[in-house]
Order: sequence, then structure tokens, then C-alpha cells
Amino acid sequence: MANYLHGVETIEVSQGARTVSVVKSAVIVLVGTAPLGPKNTNTLVLSPNDAAQFGQQLPGFTIPQALDAIFKQGPATVVVVNTFSEAGNTAQVTLESKTITNGKIKLDAAPIGAVSIFLTNGTTPFTGVAGTDYTLDAFGNFIALSAVASENLVLKFTYKKLDVGTVTSAQIIGTNTAGVRTGMKCWETIFNTFGFYPKILVAPVHCETLAVATEMISVAPKYRAIALIDAPLTTTVVQAVAGRGPASTINFKTSSDRAFLLVPHLSVYDAATDSNINVPYSPFMAGVMSRTDNTEGYWVSPSNKEILGIVGTEYVVTASVSDATTEANLLNEKGITTTFTGYGTGTRTWGNRSASFPTSTDVKNFLPIRRMSDIVHESLEQASLQFIDKPLNQATVDALRATATGRFRPLIGRGACFPGSRCEYSEENTPEELAAGHVTFDLVFMGPTPAERITYKSFIDISLLAQIV
Repeated sequence: MANYLHGVETIEVSQGARTVSVVKSAVIVLVGTAPLGPKNTNTLVLSPNDAAQFGQQLPGFTIPQALDAIFKQGPATVVVVNTFSEAGNTAQVTLESKTITNGKIKLDAAPIGAVSIFLTNGTTPFTGVAGTDYTLDAFGNFIALSAVASENLVLKFTYKKLDVGTVTSAQIIGTNTAGVRTGMKCWETIFNTFGFYPKILVAPVHCETLAVATEMISVAPKYRAIALIDAPLTTTVVQAVAGRGPASTINFKTSSDRAFLLVPHLSVYDAATDSNINVPYSPFMAGVMSRTDNTEGYWVSPSNKEILGIVGTEYVVTASVSDATTEANLLNEKGITTTFTGYGTGTRTWGNRSASFPTSTDVKNFLPIRRMSDIVHESLEQASLQFIDKPLNQATVDALRATATGRFRPLIGRGACFPGSRCEYSEENTPEELAAGHVTFDLVFMGPTPAERITYKSFIDISLLAQIV
């Protein structure tokens, strides 16, 4: 402002409540391996068409199958990190000699990467054109289509054998070396790149190792995210329950309210083998959570929702809505989410509680309460950025309080919070605290817990027989 003005001026003053933008609640981050696609970078995938860049579903590769599982549940926002290294996770096959027999060749290794084909001498390139004279898929199946690929012709193949068995937990967890990030460390820049934080962490197959599961759970609070953790393949109900105890030999030994434990694996049809195979539960659960957020709200439990795109489960988990002795109930009471398969119901997700249950009785052990609280906090934090370094006076305090209270009004209207949810000026705001530039508000709110247990009290009233005349 000028020290001297001979005239008239107008100064615009911003005051009052600000609009609070709700942060994205269903951002799935997926780390794993794919035969194609960008490496060790955050890649946004919004549709099956986007997912195609990571290649087809090949044995051992986790990303293509996981994306298929997610999008079968409905639309989703997925950030993919592909850790597969063509330098470190492949083996060179040089001049493998094969003869065309009955118009076919089967290479020894599968899956395979880029291929160079030579004639018998190993130096002259084969002149056949892929798609015209022959086809060669990622499983090493060569099929002759023309006379150029004649019967009994000897060909030699040089290619990379894609060896996902060499992918390590350290590779999935990743590193940050001078700002160059790999694996899960790539998640640190998601907000900078896309403007939202990861909320559902998925690492199918790899999370079955203790090291990866531990890292996922440890970084989840940083993003206010939920880590979906699969039990290892073939884990039984008894082993899953024992896995919560001190003698655990699996990745379930945690009490984090940001870990969502899953058992068993699910069964899907595999076209390559023309058979059913067992795959991790976690990407399907991630898709169900995203679908529930989009259709009902992030304050709604993903439990008791049908899982689409599967033919069954690794094994049948006994379940009943009225029998506390079933395997499903046993797993749930230990903080493990499972499946419910009943007559005419399909296969459904079954479980509301994080791994903090039963150790913690805090209401935040309910997954929807934990997630609703996360979204409320993050939304208000981002909305409050515009108030940072404003003069700490009554107008600023009123605006902050009104902004937060305004966030609760639509949530109350949608049934996500109960009436009375509010923001209050804290009693901690002493003159000394305010003089230090520190102001505190108390957020008082509560969302609906899942109707996990429904009880009917039944009374037989013989006096009703008096109606007989």
C-alpha cells in the first residue's frame, strides 16, 4: 500500500468460509511386474485400454492380471509401477535350433521377449514376415502361415527369456538414489505428478513376502492409505489364524489399522492353459473398494459385495450368517477378511475390520471409519493451505471454523456423518499459543459403523391364542 495517496482506492478483502474439495478416495497404486510398459515410473491407468500397454497376462507377471481383476469390478483410477528389469530379470538364449514340424515350433523358454530368427547358419536372417508368413506368441509358439516357413525348415532363435523368478523383494520395495526412484519409492512423487495421494496399496504375489508386506504397512500412514495384504498361496484357515499370533510364519503378524488382511486366493479362468488358476485376492478387493466408493461412498464398507470375474476360490471357506462357528466368522474375529459363498449369492467379500482388530477396540478398526476419517482430515488440510500465513485474527479463525464445519454439512446430508459433526475452537488456544502463531481446532464427528451384527429377539406370546373364537 502506498504511503501517500491523494484520491480514492479500493482494497479487496477475502474472508469467510472456503470451499473444500474432497480428495480422491479410491486411488489404487499397483506395484509389480509386466512384460511391457514403462519401467519404474508412475503410470496412470484409467481403463482396460490404458492397461494394454503393460502386455498380456503371462505366467508370473502380476500387473496385467491385477489390472484385469481391478477393471472387472468397475471403473477405477490406478497408478502402476512396473519394476521388471530387462537387464536384471532376463536370461539370454542364443541360437536355439528348432525344426518346423507339422507347421509348428515350440521354443524351450517361456515367456519370451523380443526375438531374432536366423536360418541354419545362424547368421542369415529369416526373411519371413510376422503376421504374414508366421506367428510367434510370448509363450514361444511359432506357427507357419506360408510356404516361406516350410515344413522341416531349421530355424535358429535368439531371444530373451523373461525370468520373473529373479525379481526380488528389494526390487519391489525400491530405492531412492539421488532423486532417481524405483519400485514403491516411486509412490513418493504421485501427488506431485497427479495431484492426489495413493489410497489403496496393492502388490499382488509380492506382498506375500514379509519384507514387502512390512514396507507397505509402514508407508501406508504417510499417504493415509490402506495396504491390502494377501496371505501366501495355499495358506489354510488354521494357518491364517495362527499367522496372527507370536509364532507366525506368514505376513499377518501386524496390528496396523492400515493393513487389510486377505485369505484365500481366488480362482479365475486362464485362457493360456485352458484351466482355472488361483490368483491373489488383493487386486479384486481393490476393485471392489473403488466400485463401492464410486457408487455408494467411501464411508461404506466394501464387505458383502460380489466379486466379479472369478469362477470360485482357492478353497471353500465355510460361512453362514447365523453360525458363529464357521471358518468365515473365525477369520473375521481375528481381523482377517475372507469370502462368503452362499447359494445364489455368488462369491462376496466378507469382513469389515483391519488388522488392528481384535487387539484394538477403537472404532477406527472398522475400515470405512478409518477411511472416512482419512478423507475428512486430508480434505481439510488441503483446504486450509490458503489460510497459512494469513493474519491470525478473528476473521481468520471464523473462516477456518466455517470452512471445516461446511465440510461436514454435505457429509451429514449424505449419511456419511451424524448430525452434530462440527469444528470447534479449541480450549488449547491460550494467548501464548496464539502469540506463537499456533491455532488449534477440535474436529468432532462420527460416521456410521457397518451393521456387522443384527440380532432379533423372539418372543412367543401364548396370549395371542385368545384370538381364537
